[in-house]
Amino acid sequence: MNDSRYAARPWVDLLNEAQRDPIDPADSLVHALRRSVAEAPDRAFLAYFDGRLSYREVDELSDSVAGHLASRGLEHGDRVAVLLQNSPHFVLAVLGAWKAGATVVPVNPMYKSAEVGHVLEDADVAALICSDRAWESYLRDTAADSPVRIVLTGCELDFQTRGDARVLTFERSERAEDADDLTTVARAGHKPPEDRDPEPAGIALISYTSGTSGKPKGATNTHGNIMYNAERQRTGLALPDGPVYYAMAPLFHITGMVCQFGACLNSAGTLVLTYRFEPGVVLDAFAEHRPHYTVGPSTAFMALAAQPAATPDHFSSFVNISSGGAPVPPALVEKFRAGFGPYIRNGYGLTECTAPCASVPPGLEAPVDPVSGTLAVGLPGPETVVRIVDEQGAEVPFGEQGEIVVRGPQVVPGYWRRPEATAEAFPDGELRTGDIGFMDPQGWLYVVDRKKDMINASGFKVWPREVEDVLYTHPAVREAAVVGVPDGYRGETVKAYISLRPGVETDPDALAAYCKERLAAYKYPRQVEILPDLPKTASGKILRRELRSRPRDGQ
Repeated sequence: MNDSRYAARPWVDLLNEAQRDPIDPADSLVHALRRSVAEAPDRAFLAYFDGRLSYREVDELSDSVAGHLASRGLEHGDRVAVLLQNSPHFVLAVLGAWKAGATVVPVNPMYKSAEVGHVLEDADVAALICSDRAWESYLRDTAADSPVRIVLTGCELDFQTRGDARVLTFERSERAEDADDLTTVARAGHKPPEDRDPEPAGIALISYTSGTSGKPKGATNTHGNIMYNAERQRTGLALPDGPVYYAMAPLFHITGMVCQFGACLNSAGTLVLTYRFEPGVVLDAFAEHRPHYTVGPSTAFMALAAQPAATPDHFSSFVNISSGGAPVPPALVEKFRAGFGPYIRNGYGLTECTAPCASVPPGLEAPVDPVSGTLAVGLPGPETVVRIVDEQGAEVPFGEQGEIVVRGPQVVPGYWRRPEATAEAFPDGELRTGDIGFMDPQGWLYVVDRKKDMINASGFKVWPREVEDVLYTHPAVREAAVVGVPDGYRGETVKAYISLRPGVETDPDALAAYCKERLAAYKYPRQVEILPDLPKTASGKILRRELRSRPRDGQ
């Protein structure tokens, strides 16, 4: 590997001693749970509205889930799909599956029948754990045409009594005769099977990519991949003992799984769950639980900032706030700090990197590139090598743009049963991310955009991120997404989709003119469309793909 320019890892000089310490991910989150039970058995591990489950209770309940799965015929290495929101049920299902020796397949609860069916078939799933409502409404029929032979359902009204109607908008379903009840199983006292402890090289998750670029593929995150990043979070965030994490990102997403669930468990902390993201509920949870850390997409922080009830006190307990899923516009970081106090720390990672491979460490702030105005997404860790390469795979000098490639202990070994896709994306074990970026001589990484999202307007390259960053400086803009659309004269032209901040008005012509004043003539959006909200994944990432496929005028 010709990595002489980047092998020196200039970013290591900017890390503190704790962040530089080597990590050997020698076990799994199941072992981390046992350590936390030994250290603080009665500490609340899960806080779900007014409900609490201690480390000892979660250990016992997940033991019982594991014993039940094994008694139903689940074998070591089988796949267990988990389709649940942020509730204790998700945690018990995942830990129970791992204790039974299985691989977990986290599934987006927003998936429709065909999408779930693809995952169940592709991963050859043996057991499905889902909500009782999803089972009754569509998953029963979906699972009938799949390899699934074991089904557990749960009602997320369990483990709490508050019944917050802003998010818990449903009623308990009647007990299904063709599925076992997860809560009942967890409380039955089953003993877990012996000799099925996870090993670092074993596959912990088959994490299906979000599908922003097509049909999802399953990344094979190992237990060692997860433990490496969970331990990097524990040692690198400078949180107090027994930290409180608020789960803003969905746990089925790799960010929520590793940076919230995994890191909290590995730190013997308390994980606050509120079913799903709803800005008012989130602010109330901040006030009630006083969390030290959370991570979420920039769109979530925009939504919180737009709440009339939001005050600096809601955020005063935080030691660290991170953003992941998409780069944060510099204007949002400064607006949020001015309005509420905390500095939002950028981070960069992919499902194939088991969440982060670069982040902004405590005590530092990400620089803004003076030429492009791009905010750095962070520094890699000491065992990670991030390189920037050209179309032929050769390294480019610091400051020049190219594709970001990553090698390190968090990079997955490949895609589930996709040898050709694995060979293409992981040549010699190094991940080709498909993201365009650059690195400065100090080691700060900057993400320009997705390679596939580049717009070719009359032969000029336009990166959507650059236009979006300008739009975010406009006081009326809440969300922005820029795509290329067909144009008879220019080949492609730039189109911006916008949602507005509450109580603020503007029009498309004014937004186009604003960009024209601040961008080269070929970059500013010739078309602007204002929408109530922009389409997003469940993790909050804006879906440019859906915007590109929207009907256009005259079609």
